Amino acid sequence: MPRLVVISNRVAVPKARGVAGAQGGLAGALNSALKANGGIWFGWSGQETAEFTGSINYVRSAEGVTTATIDLETQDVDEYYNGYANSTLWPLFHYRIDLTQYEREFGKGYERVNQRFAESALPLIDDGDLVWVHDYHLMPMGERLRSMGVKNRMGFFLHTPWPPTNLFVSLPYHERLVQALLHYDVLGFQNDTWLESFLHYCEKELKADVNRDTGEITLDGRSTIARAYPIGIDYDFFTAKGEEGEARQAQQRLMSSTRHRIAAIGVDRLDYSKGLPERIDGIGRFFDRHPEHVRDFVYIQIAPPSREDIGSYQKIRAILEQKTGQINGARSEVDLVPIRYVNKGHSQAELYGYYRAAKIALVTPLRDGMNLVAKEYVAAQDPEDPGVLILSRFAGAAQQLDCGGKGALLINPHSPDDISHHIKLALDMQLDERKERYTNMIATVRDDNVQRWTENFIADLGGEAA
Repeated sequence: MPRLVVISNRVAVPKARGVAGAQGGLAGALNSALKANGGIWFGWSGQETAEFTGSINYVRSAEGVTTATIDLETQDVDEYYNGYANSTLWPLFHYRIDLTQYEREFGKGYERVNQRFAESALPLIDDGDLVWVHDYHLMPMGERLRSMGVKNRMGFFLHTPWPPTNLFVSLPYHERLVQALLHYDVLGFQNDTWLESFLHYCEKELKADVNRDTGEITLDGRSTIARAYPIGIDYDFFTAKGEEGEARQAQQRLMSSTRHRIAAIGVDRLDYSKGLPERIDGIGRFFDRHPEHVRDFVYIQIAPPSREDIGSYQKIRAILEQKTGQINGARSEVDLVPIRYVNKGHSQAELYGYYRAAKIALVTPLRDGMNLVAKEYVAAQDPEDPGVLILSRFAGAAQQLDCGGKGALLINPHSPDDISHHIKLALDMQLDERKERYTNMIATVRDDNVQRWTENFIADLGGEAA
């Protein structure tokens, strides 16, 4: 069984007592694959240094998984991470060309850090290893490693959307970036929409030979396979959280504090791609159209801050606080607040309890690669009295959770009327319909889990299933 080398911007560094059982989701799945194959996880430590040395910090867990990290200079973080990755690629890949910053120094920093990653990772890669690189931060890594003589099978997975060609061509040197991606053997995307956008670009702009039946892309005598691998949650790990006292306490706390009002919930990073101001506008429209529900409906928005050094993120926080304040100011009573806005994170056990107590979930990103909150909400529901998932049709998860119109309620997140209308539909939905929709969704959430995603990708990359 080939050894696995995972490379990503950040690394889930194990605790002092090891990784086993310590985490779920992507980190847990990758650790499981690394343990099964014997492997190493390499990336940035999150620490800054005055001068880049390339020296590697090692941590080895009890299960044989080794993490290796490097520190980056402050300039690297500003140009590569805050700059090109999160101020250029992130908004562009989420169709926000209005927020995309095209700065030459950002591009130079991105190229420099990818070169530094490649040089530092090179000594970690042995003959026969499978190399799996993750996400938009490190798209050129494969090309850099090839130029250093690495002949191993290498794969890349993009966790974000891939934008349409007419948007992507706005990126300076866009051809060079995609040509770099084609040095990987396998390219993974979250769903068929993002895959099709990538194939269209390769065909139209690079004039590559594209076989849509197999996903094979051939350019300059080299072939790459591109396919959709929808990521899932760690179903067993997450549902086990529901048995913990912390989850039960969180559920009871929310139910008792809402005083038998119907609770709806949203859990999102504080990011403009998540459609939070638009969602609050939809909730405001709902209260305007149905004032009789002000006293029996409460919306809870959990939105931990992220990337606070970037101006567009500071702006979205201010807008969200203003909108929630306006609705609460107009609709609140001395004993009632219609929207609860929580600007901090919570443990997975707490979230399980909150999901379980909420009869509606609003997952309404303007654009999202997948969105696992939607799947977590479904996984946390009581099969005998499940809640209703209201889901943006522009989230990658919509392809799986629509269930032929008998799963999530799909909405246009840009439309306050559509959001308002579907909140009313969810409130009025009868138990038999809620159970039917839940039954359809839970099968996908349970079966298409993160372990299957890992196994499918590694199998195509050329190794044994993890």
